[in-house]
Amino acid sequence: MCSQLAQAQLQYDTPESVGLNSEYIQKKVDSIMQSGIKQHAFPGAQLLVAKQGKIIFHQAYGYHTYDSIQKVALDDIYDLASVTKVVGPLPALMKLYEQGKLNLDVPFSTYWKSWKHKKDKKDITLRELLAHQSGLQPYIVFLSDVLKNGKPKHRFIHSHPSKRFSLEAYKDIYVKNRFQRKMFRIIKRSKVSDKKVYNYSGLASLIYPKLIENITGEDYRTYLQNNFYKPLGCETLGYLPSLKSFKNAIVPTEYDSIFRKHLTKGWVHDENAALLGGVSGNAGLFGTALDLAKYMQMLLQKGVYDGHQFFKPATVEEFTRIQYPENDNRRGLGFDKPLIGNDTLSLKEAYPAPEVSPSSFGHSGFTGTFIWADPENDMVFIFLSNRVYPTRTHTNIYNLNIRPSLQQVFYQATIKN
Repeated sequence: MCSQLAQAQLQYDTPESVGLNSEYIQKKVDSIMQSGIKQHAFPGAQLLVAKQGKIIFHQAYGYHTYDSIQKVALDDIYDLASVTKVVGPLPALMKLYEQGKLNLDVPFSTYWKSWKHKKDKKDITLRELLAHQSGLQPYIVFLSDVLKNGKPKHRFIHSHPSKRFSLEAYKDIYVKNRFQRKMFRIIKRSKVSDKKVYNYSGLASLIYPKLIENITGEDYRTYLQNNFYKPLGCETLGYLPSLKSFKNAIVPTEYDSIFRKHLTKGWVHDENAALLGGVSGNAGLFGTALDLAKYMQMLLQKGVYDGHQFFKPATVEEFTRIQYPENDNRRGLGFDKPLIGNDTLSLKEAYPAPEVSPSSFGHSGFTGTFIWADPENDMVFIFLSNRVYPTRTHTNIYNLNIRPSLQQVFYQATIKN
């Protein structure tokens, strides 16, 4: 990667400028997107692809909802769901690792003291947690602790804010500030599997923001803004967008019939993140495709973007490499990776597209989001949708292989001489 590119910002250009056929791309992408909308994989979506530091494709399709009222715009803000894990706490953990304030291979309980006396957790390392190799269970539904017969328990949920109830989960829903401690206690008491095998778990991500605050002495959101989002020029990336005065439209997610009794828009879809007031390490970030592209381009460029060095190349390489291949665990540290042997699989079996390089990395989100960077092919791929609208039962985004199919287009679009 030339240093000149690392100094530059992403610029818009044509597919032809990087040796790709725009007519082929347009035809294929239009077909996949229109099929997705027609078969209710999502009401609308957008796609941004950058190659060699140039944004060669950025288009929006469909509408915010199936009533076809508001068209998807290129600067719409999306609920990023689990993409939060690698764009929120992860860069902070990478920075603290680089500064020698976190060691990946000492027990996590060195930094998270409450695990020190838990026999099944005291020796788990941060490396194991980030690579989903720790044995922690995948998920805990904390909503079941605040609801009784479908109604919120008054000791945890109030309809008006106060000193003790300042965590806003939604309009007129305020969670007790100390509920976070209850979550941490429940995680501490949760069972850990004896087997050290790959098992995706979001539990540690609920802890990371507090850990980051403990180590840095700074507010988690402020730390992210000052160290990453502002210097990257990410104008919308952050938590709690409904409390900010963005002119950009925010795309709705799911109609929540259980907790909030409304269409969730501008408030985090994930219930666990909502119970933390919308600020969590597992979900809660919102942003535009362009903001995500800047972040992923920085990682693609080994930690440098627009004249700023965010990480040393060795840090990016460590976090984006497979950690436990001997255990058939494809994961990096925080980052998702292609399936092992992905290039030998068909499009239907592969994750993501079979053509991505083994060095590529990214993450997906439950709401229908997906970000991926491929250093060997110098490509960034950002797909945003609200596939959970109006309910999460809509799974055609997976059944139709929408995201791998779209990704594959840009590997197969090389201009034939």
